[in-house]
Amino acid sequence: MEALDEAELCFPQMNTSCRRTARPYVETTLINSVLACITVLTVILNLLVIISISHFKQLHTTTNLLLLSLAVADFLVGLLQMPLLLLHNQGCWYLGDAMCGMHYFLGFLVVSVSVGSMVLISVDRYIAICDPMFYTTRVTLTRVKLCVCLCWIFSVVHSSWILRDFLREPDMYNSCYGDCVVVVNFAEGLVDLIATFLGPILIIIILYLRVFVVAVSQARAMRSHVTSITLERSQTVKAAKSEIKAARTLGIVVIVFLLCSCPYYCFTVAAESNLVGASTSGIEIWFLYLNSSLNPIIYVFFYPWFRKTIKHIFTLQILQPGSHEVSVM
Repeated sequence: MEALDEAELCFPQMNTSCRRTARPYVETTLINSVLACITVLTVILNLLVIISISHFKQLHTTTNLLLLSLAVADFLVGLLQMPLLLLHNQGCWYLGDAMCGMHYFLGFLVVSVSVGSMVLISVDRYIAICDPMFYTTRVTLTRVKLCVCLCWIFSVVHSSWILRDFLREPDMYNSCYGDCVVVVNFAEGLVDLIATFLGPILIIIILYLRVFVVAVSQARAMRSHVTSITLERSQTVKAAKSEIKAARTLGIVVIVFLLCSCPYYCFTVAAESNLVGASTSGIEIWFLYLNSSLNPIIYVFFYPWFRKTIKHIFTLQILQPGSHEVSVM
């Protein structure tokens, strides 16, 4: 019995060690295998998005720059957060207090960046659809780069403020050796809920409702004038269709994000205690991070340029001189 108890400990040589979460071997193996596949898929697909947008000059647009910021955040989720969640899947943390603090800090950071990128994408589509005449003058690469930088800076400041006490003493809430727990106070939790969920959702919904109304009216106008348009009008209509299609695709990205985020934030609001670390490996966290896997899959289905760039990457055509000038649109 004593040997069995030692086997259940994260660190058998220490009496103060935490206990492993007991699960059947087959169930544990199956869950870990599925989550490992999701992790690998997240890293590969988002890396393809990053390479595609960074390499091909034709994709250096304002909207794609926002997608690049989102892809980088999703890539960090797959590269750093998901493996650490797998490692912590049985309730044991083996990487020390410093890495525990970094784990939670990166978790708050990437979620905040993803939300900020979603808001910027919604604003971009709002201007493109509702005010197309001034889109090129108002939405420039310089301004978008500035907004992306501010988004990352705000996310770093926001995450640092939320976890300021925890980062100074990462083991302050641990009940046993090998634990990795963070407690977010009510005030900080409320600010985080408003800043990274309720506020952005309200902004995104308002902007996309406006985009939807304008897009429907544009579609009706295009159908009513389809038989009496000049070549110039035809090009305008084609551009308008392209903008509407982009808005629809990015709208799907936003909806998927909201669906993946709702379980985590609903759990946070409904939880009787404010102990976040106890559910670090819970299904609501994986739902939140699953969004990072789904985004590039949406690109594959709705963006022809992404499928073309994937072909160029896997056939190593991007290694040829001048490959960044190739037309992929």
